[in-house]
Parts: sequence; structure tokens; C-alpha cells
Amino acid sequence: MTEEEKCVVLLSGGVDSSTLAYWAKDQGYEVHTMTCKYGQTATKEVECAISIAEKLGAPMKVIDLSSLQEIFIALTSPSDETVPPTSRFRLIFFSTAVAYAITIGARRVFFGAQGSDPQQYHDWRKKFCKSFQTAARLATGKDILIEAPFAETPKSTILKLGSRLGVPFELTWSCYMNGSKHCGTCTSCINRKKAFREAAMADPTEYNE
Repeated sequence: MTEEEKCVVLLSGGVDSSTLAYWAKDQGYEVHTMTCKYGQTATKEVECAISIAEKLGAPMKVIDLSSLQEIFIALTSPSDETVPPTSRFRLIFFSTAVAYAITIGARRVFFGAQGSDPQQYHDWRKKFCKSFQTAARLATGKDILIEAPFAETPKSTILKLGSRLGVPFELTWSCYMNGSKHCGTCTSCINRKKAFREAAMADPTEYNE
């Protein structure tokens, strides 16, 4: 697939979405990136997403949803990791990405679901993706495609792909916290460490533990 076409990549600043953005450019797409401020604890992820987009040479749209912080309470508190921090409200991000795609004349919205994600990521499932795509088309009258190219790809394999594509993993951010370094103990940090080990790659990340 090397079709020259605009796409929007939901870029969180993590290793999966960063690799996805680099992959999309490698496939010949004109990549436009989008990230969201929503009152999250890890505001550093927005800074990292911007840095990744700059490295890639892709336009970045930062959407400020912080005025909705009250309804994002499940995302902004790091105390409960039984439900992933962005899982309950990513629907709003998708809706915004579709609107952005239509505005710039892009047909595709890419997001970074990957095969190592646990099943509690309800909005990462194929059934949800297909249903949301149908709803987006009915609502807009546009032939929008919402795709997760890495949905069945293990995180370690994504890291290997990212390495080949030149993704600057040292600029990415996965931690649920907002320190100068990754905490090393939250679920996301643990999954990041594990993926680098499984990929047999040097992990450039600085961890507190």
C-alpha cells in the first residue's frame, strides 16, 4: 500500500503511535498528527508527541479538551489502573480526529492499537472500530476509514519495525506519571520494559525504578 493520500494519526507520544506515524509516512501517506490535552497526569506525553511530529516533519494539531476535565476524571487519576487511563474516553478523541480528517481532506484515521494490549481496552477491539467507522460515515456522509494497522502485532514486533524506520524511541513517553523520568512501575512502564526485552533491543528509556 503506497497510495499517496492524506491521513490523520492519533499520536499519543508513546512507542506504538510514534511507530505508526513513521510507518504511515513510509507507506507514502501525507501524515498529519493529532494529540489531545484532557487534564491527564502525564502532560509530558503531549510534549513528546509534538517532538515526534517535528522529527517526522508532520503537521501536529494539539486539541485542548481540558475544559472537559470533570468528565475525564477516570483518565486524570493514576490511582486505579484496572481500567487503562485513556480507555473510557478515547471515543471523544476518535470523534475529534474524524472531524480533523474531514477538515483537511484526509480519508483515513490511524490509531495505535496493538496486539499486546489487554482485553480491557474495549475501544481497541475490531468490533468497536468497525462500528465507530460506520457511525462516522453516517454522521458525516464521508467515506472515512478508521484503521489500526498494528492491531494484531505484538508490541515487541512494533519496536523492531520502529527501529528499522528510525523512530526516536528516546523521545517517546509511556508512563502514567509526569516525572523527569519514567516511573518504571506503572502498568505502561512495565509493558514498555517487557517489549524491549522481548525485542532484544536496548531500551533508551530512563526509569526511576
